[in-house]
Amino acid sequence: MLELDLMDETGTLTEETIALVNKVLHSAAEQLSVKEGSEVSVTFVTNDAIQEINKTYRNKDVPTDVISFAMEEMGEGEIEIMNADIPTLLGDIIISVQRATEQAESYQHSFERELCFLAVHGFLHLLGYDHGTEEQEKEMFGLQESILQAYGLKREGHEHS
Repeated sequence: MLELDLMDETGTLTEETIALVNKVLHSAAEQLSVKEGSEVSVTFVTNDAIQEINKTYRNKDVPTDVISFAMEEMGEGEIEIMNADIPTLLGDIIISVQRATEQAESYQHSFERELCFLAVHGFLHLLGYDHGTEEQEKEMFGLQESILQAYGLKREGHEHS
C-alpha cells in the first residue's frame, strides 16, 4: 500500500477532492506495481509558493503547475540497507491550485481532472518516467491517461500538449 501524505496549504480543496486524488494515486501505484510502503507527499499550494520553490530549486522565477522532488538516487559506493521495515521515500509532489484552476478552464475540463492529472504526472516523475523524447512522452502520457480513465476522468475539450 502506498503511504500518502496530502496537505492542502491553500485551505481551498474539499475533502472529496483530496480523497479523489488519494484514490487515483493509490490506483496508479497499484497499476505500476510500486513497492509496498512507498511514501509520497503531495502538497497543494498557491502560485506564490510554487513560484518561490521554482525559483529556489530550478532558477525559474515563474509559477508552474507541478514540481516533483524525487528522493536522491543512491550514489556510488553507498550500500542499500536491506530492511523491509524501512519505508521507501519516493519524494514530494507540489501542485499549484491556482494553476490547476486556470488550466482546467483553458483545457475545458473539470478542476478535479486537472488536479488528478498533475498529481499523476508528478507521481510518474518520481518513479523515473520522463517526457524528454517523443517515445518517452508517448509512454508517460499513455500511462497517465489509463490511470485517469479508470476514474472516469476522461479528456474533455483540449488537452495538454
